[in-house]
Amino acid sequence: MTGQTTGANHQSSTLVAGIDTSTQSTKVRVTDAATGKLVRFGQAKHPDGTSVDPEYWWQAFRQAAEQAGGLDDVSALAVGGQQHGMVLLDKRGRVIRDALLWNDTRSAPQAADLIQRLGEDEPADEGEPEDVTARGKQRWVKAVGSSPVASYTLTKLAWVAENEPENVEKIAAVCLPHDWLSWRIAGFGPVAEGEDAHLDALFTDRSDASGTSYYDSANDAYRLDLIDMALGRHDIILPKVLGPRDIAPVKASPAVAGKAIEGGCIIGPGGGDNAMASLGLGMSVGDVSISLGTSGVAAAIAERPVYDLTGAISGFADCTGHYLPLACTINGSRILDAGCAALGVDYDELGRFAMAANAGADGLTLVPYFDGERTPNRPDASATLSGMTLANTTKENLARAFVEGLLCSQRDCLELIRALGAEINRILLIGGGAKSKAVRELAPAILDMPVTRPTTDEYVAIGAARQAAWVLSGAPEPPQWQLTIDGTEEADPTPAVYAAYAKARG
Repeated sequence: MTGQTTGANHQSSTLVAGIDTSTQSTKVRVTDAATGKLVRFGQAKHPDGTSVDPEYWWQAFRQAAEQAGGLDDVSALAVGGQQHGMVLLDKRGRVIRDALLWNDTRSAPQAADLIQRLGEDEPADEGEPEDVTARGKQRWVKAVGSSPVASYTLTKLAWVAENEPENVEKIAAVCLPHDWLSWRIAGFGPVAEGEDAHLDALFTDRSDASGTSYYDSANDAYRLDLIDMALGRHDIILPKVLGPRDIAPVKASPAVAGKAIEGGCIIGPGGGDNAMASLGLGMSVGDVSISLGTSGVAAAIAERPVYDLTGAISGFADCTGHYLPLACTINGSRILDAGCAALGVDYDELGRFAMAANAGADGLTLVPYFDGERTPNRPDASATLSGMTLANTTKENLARAFVEGLLCSQRDCLELIRALGAEINRILLIGGGAKSKAVRELAPAILDMPVTRPTTDEYVAIGAARQAAWVLSGAPEPPQWQLTIDGTEEADPTPAVYAAYAKARG
């Protein structure tokens, strides 16, 4: 429905736009502010890779907005973006180097070093572990909610400091992908020598900032001392952190959005992609979403900050003023891609083969750490397929092992969240990987509880649109948009499958 309308009366409605600048593409969803109904939609791809020139995001946004019929009639917009990406700007607003994305693991040694340094910073207090690494993880969790891993922005700053010292001197501002795109939408960008780049107009929200390792969401404060630890300086501009329903201090450029709106188009705080998806799903305490996209993400809504002193769970903030304890795997639906490539089949054929095999794939077990892993933190790991015999090495069993490996890795995330005492009453299964019939049918057996399937949709973009409608309304709570549920999957549990997986991964 690119560039098309979905209702005859849309022109009399107030329209908002939700923008999702993800790892793979930018999506623009023009939405009826009152009902949440889709009006127009556009999408444009991003380049592959783990580092990218942010200019590609801007071009993709412009293409997606054009496909969506333009944004002249939009009264408010918000941007949801891939978390953790490091965007460095000089004093003229120019991008200094390609942005390092969340899935770039080159900063794994720096993450380990930051943990060690904070552990060694002071002698162990009463109750702290004697082991320096364990003590360092605890101190990081207490400071910013999470212990550093290669995904987080601060570790990437540390990598730049160690490997590109000439770039450190150029840094005037550090921001995240959604911050940068919001800033560009407001009409800012590179300027000539001597002109003001308006870097002080950069803004973000607490959900995305909470994934940097230098923002304490519990106390709404940047930790400049931690930036100094990583970068060797902290005299840089950081985006202003807005509250969940704050209106940005700048409006969209009329050349980009709101040209036909009296007073122009306002901009919401935006947010990290996982928090935006939770807002799009209308999640509340007791709900856990499992999103199978490029990454795999299990996220719960919590009323208070969650501190996992082992560092396995990320203690992020959400987009509503609550918290979002989250476990993320680098390997998500690409596990299915790898299975399709290995067997020379498409997704449907992979699913049919998998469903023709027995639970447990007759002893085949895939531990799917193809690109290293974040949960558990094994950045240098690779995938392993174990238990192969001449008898069980069939297309059916191989396909089953790939699907079960994907779901078992998400079960790991679920168990970590549950171990913190989080209330889990409902699992919502979303993302591209949830389109697989085999994944949907096997999920409740491996996750050991029924699984609710919201209709496949662009929930990050929906969450961004919902936030835009919220800030436009000035209401104390987000608008109540109806979530469409395709159904609930139930199956007999298969505990032996997860037990075999847990043994194989060690």
